[in-house]
Amino acid sequence: MHTELRAAIVGSTGYGGVELIRLLAAHPRVAVTSVISSSSSGEPIAKGYPHLTEIRTDLLDGVDPGEMRAKADVVFLATPAGVASKLVPALLDEGLKVVDLSGDLRLKSGELYETWYGKPPAEARYLEQAVYGMCELYGEQVRGRELISNPGCYPTATLLGLAPAVAEGWIDPDTIIIDAKSGVSGAGRGANLSTHYAETNENFKAYKVNKHQHIPEIEQTLSQLAGRPIVTTFTTHLVPMTRGIMSTMYARLTEPRAEQELIELYRRYYEGRRFVRIREAGQWPATKEVWGSNYCDIGFAADARTGRLTIVSVIDNLVKGAAGQAVQNLNLAMGWDETLGLDFVPAYP
Repeated sequence: MHTELRAAIVGSTGYGGVELIRLLAAHPRVAVTSVISSSSSGEPIAKGYPHLTEIRTDLLDGVDPGEMRAKADVVFLATPAGVASKLVPALLDEGLKVVDLSGDLRLKSGELYETWYGKPPAEARYLEQAVYGMCELYGEQVRGRELISNPGCYPTATLLGLAPAVAEGWIDPDTIIIDAKSGVSGAGRGANLSTHYAETNENFKAYKVNKHQHIPEIEQTLSQLAGRPIVTTFTTHLVPMTRGIMSTMYARLTEPRAEQELIELYRRYYEGRRFVRIREAGQWPATKEVWGSNYCDIGFAADARTGRLTIVSVIDNLVKGAAGQAVQNLNLAMGWDETLGLDFVPAYP
């Protein structure tokens, strides 16, 4: 294999952007040819991230679509909400492929986006054009596309955990309750009180209860899978660790099921999808077991006494929940093996 695609990363000084740099450094067909930051242009990226010393010696570029076209074939937008919606039209006009890691293109309803994100939505034609890149669910739709919306971190763990059971009608989607926990890197690198060490260390707290912006994204896909509108209860928690998401989901089974039946259903549903691993009965995954990797691990507990199913799904929020899935989406869009540049073992312990 040889390098054949040039990539630019907008938002290179954020955690998602710098994780893209790490992953693409090992990709045999992609070279990062431009690292971009609107706030730090002209500075060496290693100044803010010394771990890149002698690995990335280039200076950060500014945000200029014409310059990106000269340097790149694909642009990853690892930007805050509200930025991609403004950049995407110019990037597409320049003939660039775009993988957006923000939430700007995930919701098909601009009105819904404005309600949950509090920002003006992208134009309707771009919302329609963007394919939602949940690789294991919509991977075939990603192939050959120019505009891909990378799913959120919480939705990735949650939807991969729920999709087969909802699609097959094994659980009542109206009874779903989602209890999700994330490490502090999910909040980004910007300093704020909620992720201050003294506030986070030895602490465990809920936040954005019933108001998290990923709720409509989860409901949008659950509704597609169920074939009717679905609403759900989704509660997020901040855990004093750096990386990882655990999404624990509860729902009523439509009829009694043994855990082995669920395991077999999920293994059939995700057959051939290398990054979803289904645990044996009685084994429930932990975040450290996917640390630094693109895996999503899923385990089950079916309770005959209550008639409920518990699903536990874990990912690394910066990899499968962001940069890793973005690379996986690029691989699919290019018609490559989706594991290219991602087939590495989790770091442990």
